[in-house]
Amino acid sequence: MAKNVLFEIGLEELPARFIDDAEKQLEDKTRSWLEEERITYTGIETYSTPRRLAILIQDMDENQATIEEEAKGPAIKIAKDEDGNWTKAAIGFTKGQGKSVDDIYTKDIKGTTYIFVKKLIEGKPTKDILPEFKRIIESIQFGKNMRWGEQSMRYARPIRWLVALYDKEIIPFTIAQVQTNNETFGHRFLGDKITLHHPLDYKEKMKDSFVIVDADEREKIILDGIKQIENQHDFLVPIEQDLLEEVKNLVEYPTVFVGSFEKDFLQLPEQVLVTSMKEHQRYFPVKSNSGELLPYFVGVRNGDSHAIETVIKGNEKVLRARLSDAQFFYEEDQKQTIDFYQEKLKNVVFQEKLGTIYDKVNRVISISKKIAETITIDENEKKQIMRAAEISKFDLMTNMVSEFTELQGIMGEKYARIYGEDEAVAVAIKEHYMPTSAGGELPKTLVGSVVSVAEKLDTIVGCLGVGLKPSGSQDPYGLRRQAIGILRIANERGWEINVAELFNIAVELYESLNLEHFNIELVQQELHDFVQQRVAFVLKERGIEQDIIQAITGEEIGVMSAIIQKASILSSKRNEESFKPIQEALVRVLNLASKTDEMEVNAAYFETDSERSLYEAYEKIKQSYQSWLEKDNYQEAFVQLEKLAEPIHQFFDNNMVMAEDERLKTNRLALLNRIAILLNSFANLNAIEWKQHF
Repeated sequence: MAKNVLFEIGLEELPARFIDDAEKQLEDKTRSWLEEERITYTGIETYSTPRRLAILIQDMDENQATIEEEAKGPAIKIAKDEDGNWTKAAIGFTKGQGKSVDDIYTKDIKGTTYIFVKKLIEGKPTKDILPEFKRIIESIQFGKNMRWGEQSMRYARPIRWLVALYDKEIIPFTIAQVQTNNETFGHRFLGDKITLHHPLDYKEKMKDSFVIVDADEREKIILDGIKQIENQHDFLVPIEQDLLEEVKNLVEYPTVFVGSFEKDFLQLPEQVLVTSMKEHQRYFPVKSNSGELLPYFVGVRNGDSHAIETVIKGNEKVLRARLSDAQFFYEEDQKQTIDFYQEKLKNVVFQEKLGTIYDKVNRVISISKKIAETITIDENEKKQIMRAAEISKFDLMTNMVSEFTELQGIMGEKYARIYGEDEAVAVAIKEHYMPTSAGGELPKTLVGSVVSVAEKLDTIVGCLGVGLKPSGSQDPYGLRRQAIGILRIANERGWEINVAELFNIAVELYESLNLEHFNIELVQQELHDFVQQRVAFVLKERGIEQDIIQAITGEEIGVMSAIIQKASILSSKRNEESFKPIQEALVRVLNLASKTDEMEVNAAYFETDSERSLYEAYEKIKQSYQSWLEKDNYQEAFVQLEKLAEPIHQFFDNNMVMAEDERLKTNRLALLNRIAILLNSFANLNAIEWKQHF
């Protein structure tokens, strides 16, 4: 008879950002464990709230599956002696498997005969295995853990109760001195202690105690409530998925409400209002159908609708106080000048070994200038870049950004306009922080792109130079993300700058500064591999195979736009059946060319027409290949290399490369070496595992 099983982990309030991942881990780990333990079931449902993680396993078999397993013993030459009798090795093997020598049979594996026996592994009662589930609970990983009381265990939050039911029976185990039981708890303020008599009662019992354990159901309640408010008030409430997911994980029993604030606050920049609502209060901003921000907000209460008007007034009061602060900061900030804030940067440390933010800004100015000199831009754009770099950090010293750190760059753009700065400079102050995540939005302007890259180059090279290399999951300065940002911007902009040369701009600057704690040798050791790994990440995100990544980035990294184009070309070629004979020809050249460093080809030594044809094809194709490269057309450049395949095949069909005549051999190897150098200028084709795809 099938049974139902429920496990619930009762916790102090979990951070909202941990919950969805923890719930998924609970499901994935449970499924793997049940499969490993050979326990069948019909379905799994997982639940989560800020105070609990739970899983319901439906129709679980009462016993593990019984299986027949094949056990492999020693080779027959060890299992039998010269007279054909079973040796101690064979007897010991069978005894260890609960069998006798009469149960032995043999099988050949790769030319060697081994002895085997089959044994029946009886399934244990499921209820005897279920206490081991504590290992699943203990194995759930969180972004940050803590200890509590005298416990050695580390978990996201202290465990306060554990439910473990096998139908009506309690599954016995203890975690962190908390013993399993059939008692759980409802809503912290509206609910009571609940005694569960059966796993299938869980969801309804919790709802009766004001806890919606299904996260998707809570999300639907929130969305339905917002839709109802939109219809009643003719509002438009933009839904950001990240905010919705966070809010659903902050409440156990959601009730949606609408509040308001004074219209006068609408004079503040929209980002200030939205940030105050979303980031600090977890409210949804409200807009008109034409997209204008309105003096209303939508919130979600953790509870029912009782005394909801009082709740609304309380939330309005909190938001009013925050917006009043924002208005005061906004007005006070405008009483000072950019130069005033620039001067204050001298008193704020960026990194103890790299100086102040003011020092960093000066380095960003120098790097920006060098980049501007490297790419093709006009004098006005150069001036805009230099000014944007110079004032890129001034808003960090404003009252508004000190209070609302999420507004860095955003307020810089706003204030720069107010202070009469060039529009391109104002936009660049915001854009120089982009992208804020590995796949985030890139700067749209050239000025913003240059200052963004310069700022990131300074951070990466500076941090590596003082020993702050990322390790494992630890990357407090976001160096990996910033390196990916540099590569993405360089590609998007189509900058014809070698990636190594781009990073070297910052290296040379630091070298000239002679900072006490900066180790130039350390940077030179670390930088190539660090950047190469980020290039590999960018290519992998585009679906490029690992061996092609190695072929493209094995030696010098090169220009980012070229890297991506070449990788895409080779990735598509490996899946074309028609490319196989071309690949075979090119790789054959590469293999033989590795046997020599000779470069001098003497046409007078050619004996066959195929030798002359290959040499002539090489000379012609080389020119055409270089011409397409100069136009940044890597597709057509590779087409030229493909044209070498037929004369290469003819060459190998009609010539012995490793001829006895040393003069002929050397000349032929030199010809192949020249072709190989041409091929390798595109990519290391030998690194590609072509054979796996044909």
